Amino acid sequence: MKIKVIIHDAEKGGFWAEVPGIPGCATQGKTFEELLQNLYDAIEGCLSLDVQPPTTDPAQRVFEIAV
Repeated sequence: MKIKVIIHDAEKGGFWAEVPGIPGCATQGKTFEELLQNLYDAIEGCLSLDVQPPTTDPAQRVFEIAV
C-alpha cells in the first residue's frame, strides 16, 4: 500500500508530517529518520482503530461528494 504524506519543516527545528488520506493522522520528529519511524507508527495506529459506522435516521440521506 502506498500512502501520500506531506512533510513540513517545524518552526523550532525538526519536521512534522500529515497524512491527507487519513484525517487527523499527523506526527513529528527531531530528525528526518525519526519522523519516518513516527509516520509508520502513526499510520499503523490510525488504520488499526475500530471505527463504528455512524447511526443515522433512515429519513436522512448521507452523501460524500468531491468538489
